[in-house]
Amino acid sequence: MSATAFAVRPTSARQLAGTGVLLRFALRRDRVMIPLWVGVNALMVLSMPNTLKGLYGTPAERADLIGQMATNSSLRAMVGPVFGDSLGALTAWRVGVYAGALAAVAGLLVVVRHTRDEEESGRQEMVASGMVGRRASLTAALLAAAVANGALALLVTAGLAGQGAAGALAFGLGIAGVGMVFATTAAIVAQLTESARLARGLTAAVLGAAFVLRAAGDSATDDGSSALTWASPLGWLTNLRAFAGERWWVLGLLAGAALVQGAVAYALADRRDLGMSFLPSRPGPAAGRLGSAGALAWRLQRGSVLGWSIGFLLAGLVYGGMADGAADLLGDNEGAREIFERMGGESGLTDAFLAAMAGMLGLVAALYVVASVLRLHGEETSGRAEPVLAGSVGRLRWAAGHLAVAFAGSALLMLLAGAGLALGHGERTGAILGACLVQVPAVWVIGGVAVLLFGVAPGAAMGAWGVAGAVLLIGWVGPALDMPRAVLDLSPFGHLPKLPGGEMAWAPVLVLTVLAVALVAAGLAGLRRRDLST
Repeated sequence: MSATAFAVRPTSARQLAGTGVLLRFALRRDRVMIPLWVGVNALMVLSMPNTLKGLYGTPAERADLIGQMATNSSLRAMVGPVFGDSLGALTAWRVGVYAGALAAVAGLLVVVRHTRDEEESGRQEMVASGMVGRRASLTAALLAAAVANGALALLVTAGLAGQGAAGALAFGLGIAGVGMVFATTAAIVAQLTESARLARGLTAAVLGAAFVLRAAGDSATDDGSSALTWASPLGWLTNLRAFAGERWWVLGLLAGAALVQGAVAYALADRRDLGMSFLPSRPGPAAGRLGSAGALAWRLQRGSVLGWSIGFLLAGLVYGGMADGAADLLGDNEGAREIFERMGGESGLTDAFLAAMAGMLGLVAALYVVASVLRLHGEETSGRAEPVLAGSVGRLRWAAGHLAVAFAGSALLMLLAGAGLALGHGERTGAILGACLVQVPAVWVIGGVAVLLFGVAPGAAMGAWGVAGAVLLIGWVGPALDMPRAVLDLSPFGHLPKLPGGEMAWAPVLVLTVLAVALVAAGLAGLRRRDLST
């Protein structure tokens, strides 16, 4: 395209010039991450009907479940109210909130990566020097998120069509709609902040607030009518009532919110300079508390540690308070008992529930440790590591600061989760703390894999998310599908003792700790020998 042709295009067309190329580039860069997030989410949803059929196979069992949920506010806070007794309605009840949250996380990661991350690294300035419109980058990022959510909607709709075509379509579109709402939220936050890390953190905080609002509203009412539920996009997904007399107009709320937020994001992007933000970062001194590589790493990651810590403590409080209610809900349902026993051991239903929740929080902590370790990769590829390493700071010392935050931070998260579980349950504080802390070696193994990939093959460093996602999938879906032991053992979490209630086994804990140390050592050795990215 000639410069003259570019100049005579209408203003709107000029602003979007190059969008198609940037979209193809974004999808190519995310060719691993997007299929992974979509696949994990879709498999979680589509595996649920058969699982629920085994758990609640008779009308009497389903009626008992609905009656129990009507009186159990703590479990409604966790998964929402039940609106129907069909397998489709139970699937939407059981995984709807979490499928929507996963779609939201994928959306915010995609948008921030292709907007603020690109500006922060300086690549966007180089791209913008060509024949690329002002709105092309943001449009490509939002379209990439739309592709991911559209693929998820298609898979969910096709996979659940046997439960009812209308309900499957509503549920698929609802999940995708939540993903796009938070994708456009991320687009707004990316204009406000100067840091991609802060943009991800603030959008994740909005998602956390949406979950809390929905949980508070659903615990207060058993029909989703609370104002707090309606204040949350996750609550809108609940009130869509897929497979239970669909409220199609709720999809209009999701679409409207996404469109309005997208318009706000474009308006903000039009009013700022490239690389700038409406909330600029405060410059800080390079002395005193920031006088070492470790102090700098802590300064860069302390906001993330604080946000994750609050989330784990609150999650522990909620799950701890639900332990006795879960036992009442399951009652004599042998299928549900067997799943919890596969997840948490056979020492008693309450202990099995607490052990299962400790394991689930450990799986989520693995996501934190990967994100924290890969901060090294972000510092390197953005060019910010080079000035630090140009001084008297060696590579190992630079990396050690971030790794200390990553590995010590994951241990702190599990400690806070244990404290929350113990406070919520009100009994056996020591045993519950031990159940959470025993997850730490497995979390560290996942972190060690991230260090190894970063140090030895930095181009494949993002593959650590694939490892964490696979482990998460095995932990979430494996027990429900009664996967073979050989598959469950692929996850380091599958080798840990089931606490509280089970026998403490030190051998696997020590082996996993040694393995984590070996992976970190190998990764650091590779970092010392390779060239830095430029």
